[in-house]
Amino acid sequence: GGVLFIAMRFVPGRAVRAVLTGEGALEPGRVAGFVSPVASALDAAHRAGLVHRDVKPANILVDERPGRAPHVYLSDFGVSKGAMSSAGMTASGVFLGTPEYAAPEQIQGLAVDGRADQYALACVAYQLLTGVTPFQRDQGMAVLFAHMSEPPPPLAARRPGLPGAVDQVLARALAKVPEKRYGSCREFADALQDAFGAGAVRARDAVVASGEGAPPPVRPDLFAD
Repeated sequence: GGVLFIAMRFVPGRAVRAVLTGEGALEPGRVAGFVSPVASALDAAHRAGLVHRDVKPANILVDERPGRAPHVYLSDFGVSKGAMSSAGMTASGVFLGTPEYAAPEQIQGLAVDGRADQYALACVAYQLLTGVTPFQRDQGMAVLFAHMSEPPPPLAARRPGLPGAVDQVLARALAKVPEKRYGSCREFADALQDAFGAGAVRARDAVVASGEGAPPPVRPDLFAD
């Protein structure tokens, strides 16, 4: 009847933000189970020429039902743009994205590519492991400044007992200069899983082991909402 509407996939379950609120810091194996599929989704978007620009726990949905492995979805491409386009402050001074997860180049309004999403995913991984984002400040502008000028706090200060290699992986993914980060989000996720050690089950292995009832793979053309 001439009325515009948007059809979106219904995902039973909750956002990872709700998981954090209810459970706090998560075990490494569970963190890997969230980060790994999101990394694959981001790489698929990057191959299609898109940069998400707002990766955060509220935009990661998890379908958890009895008798099957959890299935993770990356949602909300509302501020995504083509790769290598600029992003930062709008003409009216409104920041595009979420300060707690913003890469330095995005904050500065420089051209961005998939490595900006990798930086945001590393911020998410840090939060999943510790319960807090890397740069805790009272004001948004202070958070943005910390992203551009300060190294992420060591995990040991907030979550003792994790292998030192995890700090090294996160430090690389959170490098201030994009060229010093991993070549892809998948490469970062695999390095993180390796740093966790044998105790963290690889997410893709868990999905294969679940067998019956696994949902179909998410196609890149289903990412937009």
